[in-house]
Amino acid sequence: MTIACTTLSAPRSLLMLVGTLCACLTASAQVGELLWEESFDDLDNWIIETGNGNWGWGNGELEFYSPDNVEIVPIPGEPGNNGLRITARAESGPGIVDQWGNPLSFTSGRISSKSFVSIQYGMVEVRVRVPDLDMGGWPAIWMLGTSNLGWPANGEIDLMEMGWREEFRDLHDSHNGGNGLGNSTVNQVTGGNALWEVDGQAANLAWDPDDQYCRPYYRYDPPLTGEFMRYRLYWDDSSLRFVVVDGENEIDLYTEPFQFDADAEEFLQPFYMILNMAIGGQFTDAATAQEVSMPLPAELLVDYIHVYSWNGMGRVSLGPPTPESGRLGLYTETTPVTRTLVPGEDSEIYVWEGTLADGSDEPWEGENVLSWQTTGAGWFGAGIMSVQPLNLFDFGDGWLNFRIRIPANVSFRIGIIDGWGNQNYVDFPGNQTTWGLVRDGNWGQAQIPTSALRGQLIDLRMLSYGFVILEVNGAACNFALDDIYWDAGETAVQDPTPGQPIDFGLTGIQPNPFNPSTRIDFQLPAAGRIQLTVHDLQGRRLAVLADRVMPAGAHRVNWTPSTEASGMYFIRLESESGRVDLRKCLYVK
Repeated sequence: MTIACTTLSAPRSLLMLVGTLCACLTASAQVGELLWEESFDDLDNWIIETGNGNWGWGNGELEFYSPDNVEIVPIPGEPGNNGLRITARAESGPGIVDQWGNPLSFTSGRISSKSFVSIQYGMVEVRVRVPDLDMGGWPAIWMLGTSNLGWPANGEIDLMEMGWREEFRDLHDSHNGGNGLGNSTVNQVTGGNALWEVDGQAANLAWDPDDQYCRPYYRYDPPLTGEFMRYRLYWDDSSLRFVVVDGENEIDLYTEPFQFDADAEEFLQPFYMILNMAIGGQFTDAATAQEVSMPLPAELLVDYIHVYSWNGMGRVSLGPPTPESGRLGLYTETTPVTRTLVPGEDSEIYVWEGTLADGSDEPWEGENVLSWQTTGAGWFGAGIMSVQPLNLFDFGDGWLNFRIRIPANVSFRIGIIDGWGNQNYVDFPGNQTTWGLVRDGNWGQAQIPTSALRGQLIDLRMLSYGFVILEVNGAACNFALDDIYWDAGETAVQDPTPGQPIDFGLTGIQPNPFNPSTRIDFQLPAAGRIQLTVHDLQGRRLAVLADRVMPAGAHRVNWTPSTEASGMYFIRLESESGRVDLRKCLYVK
């Protein structure tokens, strides 16, 4: 099979790469136990989405998704059975606009199970009733990979789509119920699809210009609308098989199941579900509002979603990813961590818009370092993105630690980004000591409390970038980063057991809250110079409680605030070797 590539910017388009197909079903393949069922008695597992997205959700769609169009209703003619109803309407007015503020003429509904339910392998079955689409209706039951990588690198699986363009319907109508006359309507054709990335370009299973393997299902009289149909996806770690069930008959939507190769690793990861009814756009023959002829209002009904084990495989995860604990290494080699991300495997290091080039700094620890020099773009940005979302919910009382060597006069910001696109940053002004970072041109360490980084909107359960550095003043410089890790702050230093070595750290702040003074206890495993300091919530150093050589063992220092106002403060202990411990205390006047 000849492989051709087309670079695209929007998902679910038809101009993409052809994948390799081969048979993969064996006699031993079978449907197993029910793993998860969504019967749509409520929407507890779903996010109701709003808006028109970026250029009509990437496809030039003409509707505005409104929560008013999503509801749970009784299934007609089936007493006691509820389902999801998504209504598309001819509707305009204030707020019904695209991303540029242009008015739109339609509204509809879209829901997503992102952060609530994810699926990895199994037989997925959906029972759905599609309304009269005429021209412009585009219902879809589909899935996106939970990966933080952008589309199409995160992968897409479309269990069912209707509303295909005329050229697609006519190309394949000599098969699977078609009459070969080029006269089918959008109500008479249904199909499925898979999309992924190959060499930075979009790959599309349904792109079959030679009509070799794509087999959408045709039913002319009666059409496929107005009655419930079932769609099935058979998915294991080697293949995808797309099926529509008409009565008791399974009809395959491709000549053979899609067999994964090394370029389709997206389908080995978890996916979340999306249900929507779009109006118009690149997928359909109605690119403008004037071309839409679908009778409105129109109702899409989804009865259920079932996930069964298939071929011995299948996993459904409820809620966000498994929480991290202890210490999470983003870029470190020698710091003891509970888990560490590996660049190129479960994380990616990105420089934004070519603002940095490789530098030549030596590592602070280990053999690797992030060393960069600015390229004169007037700003710079870089970050460490985890491939799968990070759940740092248990790090609410913890800190982000990192080493940096950067000229003292360069102001920069450190921040995080969650899986919804929310960002938050803290500032490191030039020529100031902030969050423990001494600005003397040498390697220094900063320790930022999670409470300062998370801001008001960050979802710690769904982080995409666990570390971002930005500079916006156009300063030219060379700088380096190393030993970047999150500390959950769970491990309090205990009194040493006789015969065991003493650890380093703060062991207590008593009383806390306090007035007028508090006692700070800490211990040192070996003699050496330490610095014990007090910082405010912005990381500014307010007081130095100790800065001298101390022997190994337990120590105690008192702090009596003088001019400080009531509020939260941080006590920071640092050794001459660079070890740091940080704790909060509350001063109440």
